[in-house]
Amino acid sequence: MLSGMNNGSTTPVLKQIKSLIEDGHYKEKEKLPTEYELAQQFGVTKREVQEAIYILEQERYIIRRPGVGIFVHVKPIFSSGIEQLGSVTEMIRQSGKKPGVQYISVELTTPTDEDKKRFEPMEIDTFAQLERIRTADGDPVVYCIDRIDHRLMPLELIHSQESIFQALKSYAKKEIDYAVAYIEPIGYHERISPMLNCEPDQALLLLRQMHYTKDNEPVLYSANFFRSDVFSFYVLRKRM
Repeated sequence: MLSGMNNGSTTPVLKQIKSLIEDGHYKEKEKLPTEYELAQQFGVTKREVQEAIYILEQERYIIRRPGVGIFVHVKPIFSSGIEQLGSVTEMIRQSGKKPGVQYISVELTTPTDEDKKRFEPMEIDTFAQLERIRTADGDPVVYCIDRIDHRLMPLELIHSQESIFQALKSYAKKEIDYAVAYIEPIGYHERISPMLNCEPDQALLLLRQMHYTKDNEPVLYSANFFRSDVFSFYVLRKRM
């Protein structure tokens, strides 16, 4: 934190910049004027602007890209507790956006040793693997890799489904009941990040999930790469 921060003198500048962002004068992803230019614009010192910028960063109104500038932060279209299980289609729809899909590949693959461990005690010799880009109002927001036992659904059926959750329920009579999830932030991905229109310094959120039926049968493994400027997740923790 900046030493000697004077919230009293910062508040008017903070309110003005915040108001300009909320009113759409400065739009999402737009680069803000320099701290010197903002100081000139508001008739205050550069120090006051720096203090306001610091607070706006903490409140996630803006994001600083070292060597590039300060930009208006994109508001996440979906924010939820990670304990809430839903398909990507449901996530996007709940945000008020229209879900869409761009297919990258649909193919049969051989399980790796890690795959075999994930699907124990099931013995699977071939996976149906689907790679897709999920869109929200046409904007690419998630890269999805899904693997299921090829005996549950033929490739042509998987390719025609927007939601694998629904396809499993309708065709294979397998309903997802719960999932074991691991989430980790990763840096720029050489192949996936450009497909999601990510900035060079923009992180992705990788959500790995193993899905089970209520009978504890492993049926679906997913690795979803979420744009961190669009999705945010949190964990609800209770005192025992």
